[in-house]
Amino acid sequence: MRLLLVRHGRTPSNVAHLLDTADPGPGLTELGERQAAALPAALADEDVEAVHASTLERARLTAAPRAAARGLEVTVRDGIREVSAGDLETLPGDSERGEEYMRTVFAWAAGDTGLRMPGGESGAEALGRYDALVAEAAADGAGTVAMVGHGAAIRMWTAARADDVDVAFAAAHPLHNTGVVVLEGSPSDGWKALTWAGATVGPVGEDDPTGEPVDDGGHPA
Repeated sequence: MRLLLVRHGRTPSNVAHLLDTADPGPGLTELGERQAAALPAALADEDVEAVHASTLERARLTAAPRAAARGLEVTVRDGIREVSAGDLETLPGDSERGEEYMRTVFAWAAGDTGLRMPGGESGAEALGRYDALVAEAAADGAGTVAMVGHGAAIRMWTAARADDVDVAFAAAHPLHNTGVVVLEGSPSDGWKALTWAGATVGPVGEDDPTGEPVDDGGHPA
């Protein structure tokens, strides 16, 4: 299966750099609406057979134009919602306390899945719900599936499950609004990331053209 993990369009909370993970969450800014409207053209070469979106409003709004362009319904699934910030909700993502959010997310991707977000879910719970939806999509038999979700969850799951993406890479490469990670594989055989935000992903440990390393520990969801 070809799996397209798409981050939602820009939101007011993104502009303010706030951790905002609660359901239903904010809608899109004017820029976010334009980003969503541009997705059908950006993904025109992808033969998408199913479109899933998280329960959060920003993901549903982002998914709608792509689904409409293919004559598909958006299937809303809780499994790909953003990692719950728990007690860190509404904090600035670049604050001292807010940076604990991404540190925890990447600790999960590195294997410490028993760790729990303060006041929120554990890594086992977050990865488990994402895994379950990917397995469900694979079982449906679609060749290419687009899942419109959230930055932290996409980076966490890809670093944990793709053979050629490690935590160092995911931490150093933010996924901006409507950025796409393209993977191929299956739940049984594993996953390989083909592109990250339009750039080819190389083997783990190699330099990659997707951008210079940045301190993105508090990048808002």
